[in-house]
Amino acid sequence: MKPIEFVETLCHLNFENVFNPYSGKCDVHDLDDAPRRRSNALLAMLKAASDVEVDAIWIGRDLGYRGGRRTGLALTDDVHIFEHAARWGITTERPTKGEPVMERTAAVIWSVLSQINASVFLWNVFPLHPHESGDPFSNRSHNANERQAGEEILAQLILLLRPKRLIAIGNDAAKTANRLTASMKVHEIRHPSYGGQTQFLKQTRELYSLPERETRVLF
Repeated sequence: MKPIEFVETLCHLNFENVFNPYSGKCDVHDLDDAPRRRSNALLAMLKAASDVEVDAIWIGRDLGYRGGRRTGLALTDDVHIFEHAARWGITTERPTKGEPVMERTAAVIWSVLSQINASVFLWNVFPLHPHESGDPFSNRSHNANERQAGEEILAQLILLLRPKRLIAIGNDAAKTANRLTASMKVHEIRHPSYGGQTQFLKQTRELYSLPERETRVLF
């Protein structure tokens, strides 16, 4: 599957109580051409990543309403969207209007990524934003059908990018990563939310041989 086919597949995903940032427009926060901006950014990123040796795919669970729902980029909020693009040598346009919104998980993730030079591609088990019924600005875990669709997409991403390893952030991501590959190394690390920030930082420092230092995430 080529990058353009990958993005087109994402654009056609449709589930109840799920926002697809690559084909859907949020009437509250999005600019008129937000789906195009998000799709183009992801496509450019995939093309860049497919041309280099990717150290790892970091895998989270789902897009969040303060992060990937707005940017179309896993584990990335408005505050870090341009830093994310710059890591792959591309430019992008912010898809949302108003003041930039920060997501706590994204802030912790990027506090570490800012210290890492290796090529890291960010993704999720379920690549869209699942929300509670009647509340689009909420987060819920994906269900079994959504997970199956997400795993099929992730399997294609692994074939496209051929990373040296997978880094699963949280239990849901670890279960999926281990199901999808028997030959590739899977590192399981703690998700930074729900009291896991200290353990996440410790484990990522060990994985990338980073010096120990105090990390403050402002939120």
